[in-house]
Amino acid sequence: MARDEQLKERWELVVEKLSNQFADGDPLDLDAIIYLIGVQELGQLDRAFKKDQKLDLMHIAICKLLAPYGYYELDFVDEDGWPHYKTLETLPHLKAGEQSVLMKEAIVNYFIETEYIN
Repeated sequence: MARDEQLKERWELVVEKLSNQFADGDPLDLDAIIYLIGVQELGQLDRAFKKDQKLDLMHIAICKLLAPYGYYELDFVDEDGWPHYKTLETLPHLKAGEQSVLMKEAIVNYFIETEYIN
């Protein structure tokens, strides 16, 4: 199977499973999935977050997702349990479509590693 086709199928599986679990089947978009990963990584699932904290959660997720690509590395976890990452390499300038493909690939790999999908 072509790599792009396999990514597309796995992405659709991630969206379907997460949408059924968290959105009553309404399809979640890329940003919503990144947010969910941030909440998962923080590990504080039973609380509400302010707008700025939601952006921080998305940042946590992006760092976690792109760490295997060599862009970020976990630096420390603060006293409130929030992970902090340091930049190892500047992200290349990508077109919007290329950014989307990179993030979808990273998300699929994240959910394969966590055995949410296979």
